[in-house]
Amino acid sequence: MARTRAADFEEKQRSILTTAASTFAELGIDRASMAQIASRSGVSKALLYHYYPSKDALIFDIVHTHLSELDDALAQADDANLPAETRLRLIVGQLLEHYRNADNYHQVQLTGKNVLPQEMTDQLRAIERSIVARFSTLLNAINPKLDGETPLLMPVTMSLFGMMNWMYMWFRPNGPISRDAYADIVTRLIIAGSKSLV
Repeated sequence: MARTRAADFEEKQRSILTTAASTFAELGIDRASMAQIASRSGVSKALLYHYYPSKDALIFDIVHTHLSELDDALAQADDANLPAETRLRLIVGQLLEHYRNADNYHQVQLTGKNVLPQEMTDQLRAIERSIVARFSTLLNAINPKLDGETPLLMPVTMSLFGMMNWMYMWFRPNGPISRDAYADIVTRLIIAGSKSLV
């Protein structure tokens, strides 16, 4: 007989995901084991496997949860009635805010996809493409020449993601600038820089 879902299933699942993301970020994808994750999560190995039948399934859910929630947050922050430059600033700020307290999830996103089966990787890349397209569409609206004879739209878009995605390597909450201030810097740099290219 299959085990029925407990009333606190989702709460426990989120707790496991958070602990697993921390463990993967600390030890690395290859070295972290399901036994270590179960122990750190305060659950039995059998219960962990009830939630996630494999390490791949656990990695996938960490990244899928992180990306799906980010995609939804960006969609809510983006207002099509506003000018493209304002919209870009809003979604840059939303992405950086979404990364707050999510460094471990973000690290697993950057490193975990490489070990997953193709089917799982394809699902995650589809969400990533949706996220990237939201930014590139606005950059193209700000400077349509980026998508001209010399294809600069994708390099500029990925340069923007470089500034945002690697923030976790150096940013400190008690440092000289806030997330919001950095969102301003990133937006101004990418807008001014992209306009100077063509």
